[in-house]
Amino acid sequence: MFRKPLNTSIRKFVTQTHFGFKNVSEDKKSEMVGEVFKRVAGKYDLMNDIMSLGIHRHWKNKFVQKIGPLGGSFRLLDVAGGTGDVAFRFVNAAKLQKAYASRVTILDINEAMLKVGQERAKENGLHWSPILEEWRVGDAEDLPFEDSTFDAYTIAFGIRNCTHIDKVLQEAFRVLKPGGRFLCLELSSGAFSSFPPLFKRIYDQYSFQVVPILGQLFAADRGSYQYLVESIRKFPDQNRFSEMTRKVGFQNDSYENLFGGIAVLHSAYKI
Repeated sequence: MFRKPLNTSIRKFVTQTHFGFKNVSEDKKSEMVGEVFKRVAGKYDLMNDIMSLGIHRHWKNKFVQKIGPLGGSFRLLDVAGGTGDVAFRFVNAAKLQKAYASRVTILDINEAMLKVGQERAKENGLHWSPILEEWRVGDAEDLPFEDSTFDAYTIAFGIRNCTHIDKVLQEAFRVLKPGGRFLCLELSSGAFSSFPPLFKRIYDQYSFQVVPILGQLFAADRGSYQYLVESIRKFPDQNRFSEMTRKVGFQNDSYENLFGGIAVLHSAYKI
């Protein structure tokens, strides 16, 4: 005689991910991250200057230089680039190289960040430039572009906020032309890994004790900057991220530590 199960209902499991140090359901993370950047959009550049003492500008200059020589109708996709920091540097580089046929598309999932970038473009007299091809609302995990469209793909300080980093990398690979280059600038969880422990303790104290207070003082938002600090610690270290790029098909991957590994510049190619 067979005994009937006491409970025949099927339990539905919700996939979890991280939002900083908190565990949240995957379907909630994108919404929560969106709220963070909606709140900080207006103060985003000011806070970057304050938190990094302006060093992020040097990192972004180096980042754009890595794109290399521009020729013909070179097309760049800058993802999570709403405020225009990378795109504006690309426009200036294209002008210096007389690569006037070059084009950059700025994509960000957060409309508030894109509005900040568009206002900055007007303030800097760049909104008339044909090199700034398009401002586009879109998801890095599901890009609204055809295969093999772009010569280069950049993402600066944005990929760690995505729910599925592997999907972001797959999409980057898909939209790049053969020979196209993937470039990622990101803050590192392995900062000061080769330095004495004292440096790491100082960095941790600054990150967790000082940055949220700066967020409160200058942006009236402690919680968002607490999340941003925590999100850095959850991001894969240099070697693990390089492995992830290779897994989706990129080759000739490399990385360069900046300022002792606080930031890392990753590079890979679609061969």
